Amino acid sequence: MSAALSIGFRERATEGEILDQEVAEDEARRSLADIRLVNRWLGGRRALRRAVLPYLKPGARLLDVGCGSGDLPAFLADGAPEPFLAVGLDRKALHVREAPFPVRPVVADVRALPFAPRTFDVVTASLFLHHFDAPELPAVISTLHGLCRGALVVNDLHRSAVAWGFSRLFFPFLFQSRISVSDGLLSIRRGFRPRELQDAFAAAGLPRPEIERRFPYRLVAVAEA
Repeated sequence: MSAALSIGFRERATEGEILDQEVAEDEARRSLADIRLVNRWLGGRRALRRAVLPYLKPGARLLDVGCGSGDLPAFLADGAPEPFLAVGLDRKALHVREAPFPVRPVVADVRALPFAPRTFDVVTASLFLHHFDAPELPAVISTLHGLCRGALVVNDLHRSAVAWGFSRLFFPFLFQSRISVSDGLLSIRRGFRPRELQDAFAAAGLPRPEIERRFPYRLVAVAEA
């Protein structure tokens, strides 16, 4: 814990994550597999599904932004009572190339999305917003919120020294990729406190979202359209 205290968690970290840059394909694939592992066991995906399901009427459309290899929208589609269109968007073609059925992959950057306003019933962003520094967040949130008719649902990390300390001990044993260890620890430091997420939505000119803390160290925020 002394290492965590020396780092400090009062403010969000601003260093960039390695996987956001260009990395070797085999290393990227290993890191994506690690992210799927995290989503499965530590990702709050059941809490995400509970938040999303009220907006998924028959024939609904869902967009998952920054989807990686698309495991979360696939999980949501598998657990829905009625079929819906699940679109997974990532700016790296390698990532969405591994998206499972029925996710429809789209390669695009959040700063230049190929969709008209209100195209989707629900937009999800899991482990995505923490990649942006505070000055960038309002514009990103406003863009995503503008795409949905029902709600924007954010699932991201709750910044905590305890979470970082736990992860520092176990990530080297859990992950295949050295990138996952480094990026995973940095992601926690780039995570949010509830008030920071609320303030980012307010800065975007939107009502503050309903935010729940979910096991183990997740924040799930819902902002209706």
